Amino acid sequence: MSDFHNLPKSVKKTVRYINQDASYNQLMMLKKYLKQAIERKEKELYKKNNL
Repeated sequence: MSDFHNLPKSVKKTVRYINQDASYNQLMMLKKYLKQAIERKEKELYKKNNL
């Protein structure tokens, strides 16, 4: 859990928001956008490491 404390403040706020206030629809929207962003970044890093 100590790795969590090293994350940016905005990420910690997002997780707190999900845990405390997010409705089901907001949760599904956040899940969609976070998944897309993570997948894009993984592809970018994979390409960079395999050059």
